[in-house]
Amino acid sequence: MVPALRYLGSVCGLARGGFPGGFSAACAPAPGKPWLLCQGGRRASTSSFDVVIIGGGIVGLASARALILRHPALSIGVLEKEKDLAIHQTGHNSGVIHSGIYYKPESLKAKLCVEGAALIYEYCNQKGISYKQCGKLIVAVEQEEIPRLQALYERGLQNGVQDLRLIQQEDIKKKEPYCRGLMAIDCPYTGIVDYRQVALSFAQDFQEAGGSVLTNFEVEDIEMAKESPSRSKDGMKYPIVIRNTKVPDSRFPFLGVHFTPRMDGSIWLGPNAVLAFKREGYRPFDFSARDIMDIIIKSGLIKLVFQNFSYGVNEMYKACFLSATVKHLQKFIPEITVSDILRGPAGVRAQALDRDGNLVEDFVFDGGVGVIGNRILHVRNAPSPAATSSLAISGMIADEVQQRFKL
Repeated sequence: MVPALRYLGSVCGLARGGFPGGFSAACAPAPGKPWLLCQGGRRASTSSFDVVIIGGGIVGLASARALILRHPALSIGVLEKEKDLAIHQTGHNSGVIHSGIYYKPESLKAKLCVEGAALIYEYCNQKGISYKQCGKLIVAVEQEEIPRLQALYERGLQNGVQDLRLIQQEDIKKKEPYCRGLMAIDCPYTGIVDYRQVALSFAQDFQEAGGSVLTNFEVEDIEMAKESPSRSKDGMKYPIVIRNTKVPDSRFPFLGVHFTPRMDGSIWLGPNAVLAFKREGYRPFDFSARDIMDIIIKSGLIKLVFQNFSYGVNEMYKACFLSATVKHLQKFIPEITVSDILRGPAGVRAQALDRDGNLVEDFVFDGGVGVIGNRILHVRNAPSPAATSSLAISGMIADEVQQRFKL
């Protein structure tokens, strides 16, 4: 059992308390115990935090950074179960700075993506983080796709995406000589960046402002602790103990063909959309019976499979046979052959699914109920474009935490 934290939250929770008996592994890692990765300017000598963020990915780190910049007098900590930060979704994604064209108008995704993209570019410029604003072409290769393309263009305009324009065949060839298409949306505001580098920069900002990051700290439970007297030494008013909590999710993103340049000069082709058989499985045969049973029992996976059976089978087939993938890629660039491509890395998208088998389309932020739940703010659904939106999301979370917890 890990040392207990008091009055902490999951993604954000107000905390006034500490590690009973002190924090024995504060300066050096020990097997099965937390490790203090780095301390900020304010030493956590009292082993107490006012606010804790559980999860050291890009959204958690951006939120921690936003909170400590707004509330420098508070003691704030980030808990991460892995030995390093930002190694799951943040470290296994396409690296695209999304423009916000795809998302339903007036949704959180649309609003926060457009706002977040501008903030990411600004932040990278301030910090000297390399990125490329390379733009994006969304191409219709068949006549029946043109109405959908035009509707997508109108959606982008509604969402406030910058500098969109519709272009014809001749302009497609000017921008991408090998690409074939009837019509395309030119989206010059799209870019690419190494999001793990961005996340680690957020962590550095947070630590320099006085925050603490604890790695090798896997939360296993959250429960009430004995309440301290109101005038006790550490002033705990609403203590809770954290040990662990997990929100079950499912992964089945429906994505089209992408040719995505990377910061290292390579190009990723895909992605395809197949069910991951392990929450944190990045190799072809990674499997967790527990994760699969959670997804089957606690979500609408079976309904999703029946509703999209032929699509799912086709995606699995393309995942197994490169020749099938190449056939789809050749609709856009006919010159591509199987000998031109290699199998690339995989990522796992944490996509929430409701009990009716519908993908939850928007970001979901909420609290719980009861004495523990009303001290916690959850980020329950934050797949793509969460990395692009991270700075905008963090601002919204900071607002909500301030209001909910009366900071």
